[in-house]
Amino acid sequence: MTKLQQQIIALGGVFQAAHLVQRLAHSGQIHDAALSSLLKTLLVRNPQSTLDVYGGDDYALLDGYRCLQASLRRDVENLPRESLGYAMSMLTLERQLERNPQLLDLTAQRLEQIERQLEYVDITSAAAISAFAAIYQDTISTFRMRIQVHGDMRFLQQDMVASKVRALLLCGIRSARLWRQLGGSRWHLLWKRGAMLNLLEQRLKD
Repeated sequence: MTKLQQQIIALGGVFQAAHLVQRLAHSGQIHDAALSSLLKTLLVRNPQSTLDVYGGDDYALLDGYRCLQASLRRDVENLPRESLGYAMSMLTLERQLERNPQLLDLTAQRLEQIERQLEYVDITSAAAISAFAAIYQDTISTFRMRIQVHGDMRFLQQDMVASKVRALLLCGIRSARLWRQLGGSRWHLLWKRGAMLNLLEQRLKD
């Protein structure tokens, strides 16, 4: 697998999280399987490959790939503006987190606590989701920059919906971290746009 292919997988994770946040904010619902697949990425510590972060394959990222593809095509009528905005914000916030070793350590400690908790509860249980959301609140939400999520306030004002949104944003930032570790840069969205679109088209045809 080429470096660009690996970067697309990680970026697909960012856009998958952004896509799910957008859906959740407007409908109040997403499938537990989609949520679970991203939450599990937070607990992968020493992957042997990029795909290992996502459970060994990238099938759970297909909606993220489609969202990324639509963003790169720059088709004004079909541009997923909200999802794109969330994804770009997550890339920015990841850089801020990287510059704060104390918050990185806190995140790691809290994830270890959740991993122990998962011996007794499911990863999509209210307790687990609330624990993931609390990490986001205690780390990323302390930055001056905030992600403003737009949607139906009937759903966004529900505690569990808000917790799922925060948990998903944390997942997106985890994928953003992986993308940067693989050499990804926001400039690649310009310089490598054509190559990325070709790879996405091939993957989505499979």
